[in-house]
Amino acid sequence: MKGPGLHSSIKELSGVGEKRAAAFGRLGIFTLADLLSHYPRTYEDRTVCKKIIELSHEETVSICGVVSSSVKTNLIRKNLRISTVKVSDGTGFLELVWFNNRFIESRLKKGETYVFYGKVQTTPKKQMHSPIVELPTQQKQIGRIMPIYPLTEGLTETFVTDCMQKALTACRGQIKETLPAKLRTAFQLCEINYAIENIHFPTDAEAYRLARRRLAFEELFLFQTALFSLKKRQNDCKAPQMQAEIEPFLTSLPFEPTGAQRRVMGEIAKDIASSNVMNRLVCGDVGSGKTVVAAAAVYAAARSGFQAAFMAPTEILAVQHYNNLKKLFAPHNITVELLVGSLSAKQKREILGRLKDGTTHIAVGTHALLSEDVGFKKLGLVVTDEQHRFGVEQRKLLTEKGENPHVLVMSATPIPRTLALIIYGDLDISMIDELPPGRQKIDTFAVDESYRKRIYDFLKKEMAQGRQAYIVCPLVEDSEVTELESVTAYIEKLTKNGFAPASVGMVHGKMKGAEKDAVMTRFKKGELSVLVATTVIEVGVDVPNATIMLIENAERFGLSQLHQLRGRVGRGSHKSYCILLAQSSGETAMARLSVMKRESDGFKIAEEDLKQRGPGEFFGTRQHGLPAFRIANLFSDMELLAQTTTAARDFLAGKVLCSTDEKQQISKKIDALFNNRVTIS
Repeated sequence: MKGPGLHSSIKELSGVGEKRAAAFGRLGIFTLADLLSHYPRTYEDRTVCKKIIELSHEETVSICGVVSSSVKTNLIRKNLRISTVKVSDGTGFLELVWFNNRFIESRLKKGETYVFYGKVQTTPKKQMHSPIVELPTQQKQIGRIMPIYPLTEGLTETFVTDCMQKALTACRGQIKETLPAKLRTAFQLCEINYAIENIHFPTDAEAYRLARRRLAFEELFLFQTALFSLKKRQNDCKAPQMQAEIEPFLTSLPFEPTGAQRRVMGEIAKDIASSNVMNRLVCGDVGSGKTVVAAAAVYAAARSGFQAAFMAPTEILAVQHYNNLKKLFAPHNITVELLVGSLSAKQKREILGRLKDGTTHIAVGTHALLSEDVGFKKLGLVVTDEQHRFGVEQRKLLTEKGENPHVLVMSATPIPRTLALIIYGDLDISMIDELPPGRQKIDTFAVDESYRKRIYDFLKKEMAQGRQAYIVCPLVEDSEVTELESVTAYIEKLTKNGFAPASVGMVHGKMKGAEKDAVMTRFKKGELSVLVATTVIEVGVDVPNATIMLIENAERFGLSQLHQLRGRVGRGSHKSYCILLAQSSGETAMARLSVMKRESDGFKIAEEDLKQRGPGEFFGTRQHGLPAFRIANLFSDMELLAQTTTAARDFLAGKVLCSTDEKQQISKKIDALFNNRVTIS
């Protein structure tokens, strides 16, 4: 009878019944192929065996020794049994300790030799707690490099490791190659079955290196092949050509654009003048002037006889863009309309009519722009603010209202350029890496709980001078406490500390968009002195009178997020401050926050954030619609990124010889990586 194979259910492994199969299911493991793709999160090198005399405190190591006493078990209390035994290897004695292990007495025999693996304590005496025990002739878990897997309730490390060994034995030699032989030879990549075996149970450090490099290369190659293919299809679309001169617009500005702004405007102008669709991301730090760059593109579209749609994530931000664009375009006879959910039926009907007959050049709005009843006479440009709030599908809905309109995406998250090219592989990248002159530095302080009274006194002093403050409330961790309860409790604390309740507003995640906008509008008008929020304050909203950003539990935020929050103040002429209040005053937390005191450049902060947290948390892969990499790391695999960029481009250009079967394998893997959202041409 044929045994289990790659596509067999996990339940075909001995020991996996319904309960354990359900537990595996929570990890996304349903077949043996899924199990083999469940890579270790780390490894333990259990090959090091030391003499007892050489052992150090807190060292995790193995020793080989003879049991020199009988196992002694003491019942300390009803639910606590402690078993101890002494072992010797001729260089000294070591006491082994187990807690609530009812089987250890029957496993160990006095005078027999065993191998033990565990963590050593040298105070108050030399001990090893809860070690793994094996006979020297029957070692399975000791004497080798052991994988440590991500787990879930119902699965133990030992059981998953055992299942993995069974799966490898059952599927040995069955895994098909994805990468063509020419690529494997060119980049010195090992064979796939060798890679899978040695990523789980490496024979040595070199075998692990070869296996990991091969698997990470494949992931990045598939990812980039998909994105380059997507980009190629976009570039093949014929787009409206816009060759209007933007100098009249620049001349009318009340300030001189920075060199970076002019460079990016030039890149956009070149894109929209060609017959290929522009798909460009403009990435810039807080206050770098992205809106003016987008406005120049909108001006060019209007002057070329096309309409533009400008989509923002919230109504208050849409209103802000609408007001700014109206001012900028007033000298040029370009009409701007605001399309948001709060309009009356009559107002909306009139605006829709002007959009459809072409009277209106620019429509600024929220998701309302996506509605089926919104139509344009000649849509040539789509601008979306804050890319991470809008998925590819939403951008697509808007672009379908025109004939292959150009797309400009703005993001206030500074991303190191190399990584931006990977993350936004379907977009061209423009960086505004220069701030306008005169942008004030925000004084930043990282302090602990002992400063609370001084902070509140400082807030009151600023408010007495007519200033305003943002307070980002502690993150909600206890599932029993809702965001509303958390922010309400915090406002009560403020009231007890002398803040007038009428002057404090709140924004939390459970509020509807219109409610949030209403509170933000009151704050912007100065009707509220303090805004307490559990969610991130809306990016881009200008409140020039807000001079203080107080962030509670600051150590729980990423540095880039702290930088974004800090950018909400310092937008007016008054001196501004950011106070990072940490619950933990430990060295690690304060060292992280000191980066914020030292740096004001968002791109440098982003680099530091990536080093500390890794790209998964930094980008929020789910938010961007990116696949979650199983083994590749966008930050540490920079050399592989460069190699896979070349490999993916060569493959799509037909420079890599491969069989039909290999091409199909690559397509199937890309489908799986992107959940069938991307196919290659």
